[in-house]
Order: sequence, then C-alpha cells, then structure tokens
Amino acid sequence: MNHTVQAVSPTAVNEQIPCVPLSSSYSTPDVLPPDLLARQNEDLAYKKAVNSLSGKMIQGILAGIFIGVGALFATVVMSGDPHSALPYGVTKMLGGICFTVGLSLVMLGGGQLFTSDCLITMPVASRRLSFGHMVRSWTVVWCSNFVGAVAFAGLIFLGGQYMQGHGVVGANALYIASAKASLPASQAFFLGILCNIMVCMAVWMANAGRTVADKIMVIVLPIAGFVAAGGEHCVANMYFIPMGLMIEYGAPDSFWMDIGQLAVDSRPHIDVVSALQNLGVVTFANIIGGGVFVGGVYWKLFRSARNRSCG
Repeated sequence: MNHTVQAVSPTAVNEQIPCVPLSSSYSTPDVLPPDLLARQNEDLAYKKAVNSLSGKMIQGILAGIFIGVGALFATVVMSGDPHSALPYGVTKMLGGICFTVGLSLVMLGGGQLFTSDCLITMPVASRRLSFGHMVRSWTVVWCSNFVGAVAFAGLIFLGGQYMQGHGVVGANALYIASAKASLPASQAFFLGILCNIMVCMAVWMANAGRTVADKIMVIVLPIAGFVAAGGEHCVANMYFIPMGLMIEYGAPDSFWMDIGQLAVDSRPHIDVVSALQNLGVVTFANIIGGGVFVGGVYWKLFRSARNRSCG
C-alpha cells in the first residue's frame, strides 16, 4: 500500500477501506474469514445508512412486511390445542424455523430492517458517519418497518385469516399479543438483547456466504434459536401486537363462539399502553444487543485502528 495514506485524515482513510478488493482476494465460494467479514459488514452498514430517504422508506416498508410474513407463518404453525399438540419446545422450534422466512426475504429481497441496521454503530465507530446520521437513519427505518408490519397485519385481518382452523389461529395470535403486552419491562429488555444478538449474528454470518443456499442455511439456526428461547424482536412485535388488537376489537361474534369465548369478560385483553411500553423497551434492547454486543465487539476486534489489518 502507498505509505502516503498516512498523511490523510482518519475519516478519509476509513473511506478507503478496501486495500485489496474482496472479489479478487477471495474468488472461491468459501466464506470470508472473520477480518474481511467484519470489513464487509461495516461497508454494508455504511451503505444502508447513506441510502436515500425514499430508498430507506420503501425498503423499510418491505422489511416490515417480510417480517410480518415470517410472524404469520410462525403463528399458524404454533396454533392448535395445547393439550394434544407437540411438546412446547418442539412447537417453539418449528415456529422459529418458520419465522426465518422473514429474515430470508429481507436479506435476499432487498429490505432494510431496523434490527440488523443496529450494525450501523460500526461505521460510526470508524468515524465514517456521525452519531446524528445514524439516529436519523434508524428513525426512518424503524417508522417504515412499523408501517409495513401494521399494513400487513391489516391485510391479514381483513382477509379473515385468523378464522382458520375454527379460530385456533386467531386465538394463538391473541395469546401472543397479550403475552407480549403484559411482559414485565425488565424481562422484555433482556429478552430484547438476546434476540438481536442472534439476529445480527445471523445477518453477520449470512453476509459471509456467496450463494442463496449459504445465506439461508446460516440464518435458520440463530433465528429459530431466538424464537424458541422467547426473544423479543421489535419489528416482529410491530406485527404481533397490532394483529392481536385488530382481532380483539374487530373480530365478529362467530370467531369468539368458535374459540369458546363469546362472553366479553372471558376474552384476552391487550393493554395498549403496556404494548407501547413493550415496543419502546424492546427497541432499546435490540439496539444494545445488535449495536453493542455484535457491532461494537466485532468493530473492536477487527476494525479499530489498533486491530485493523488493512483498510
């Protein structure tokens, strides 16, 4: 490398990260080694942060819809009579595997997801972006994810999908939403950290793959793991909680009769204030889980000035 780079400002040096092009260094289908993978993830995070406003909004809405698809799939698979179904752990595992379709669609379909965008802490730590730019990007993507997830929930509700299986799908959707809304803030916080460590690790590893199969295979286990363990994902909750609220306040009497809860006082109740609190706490926890425990740790290991091998 030309030693005149030493005279350039730190910000300019960080802008010139690829000292050797990834494509020429590693043209085989093998995964990238950890140091180059860290560099690639930082570059991808930077690219997302500087995406145009319209790009962030459209891709954010798409990501909200895609995560809603995964949440819907998981809800259906985990529905049924709890007394005659599979063991709890097996049911949660199957639901988690089904939920992976959401992140797979985001990764391969071009969505921009708030939880994986928590890795934008890396280019900020490298002084390629300002803290304010990161927060503005997060805000746009979070709001766009919310619009997409709620719109998808509305579409599913209007389609009457929750009536399937004589109402067992809707009953499970209600249970999931009420459980999340009533979750104590301290539990939601730590489960949110757990969740986004797993989500960002799934994204991190998927970016090492060169083929569609590579990416999907490494996504499955971390995502299925966080769902089975009960992790809290803010964008998934943007679908789960509104879906439950729509059913609670908009389902016809025939639905309540099917699930044996025609009497109003016997129905599950979702407290809106508690639901909003859950969303706020989980969002903050997801930032810590992904931005600090994944982005921050790997930046320190491979991208800090002391540990950076090149770029």
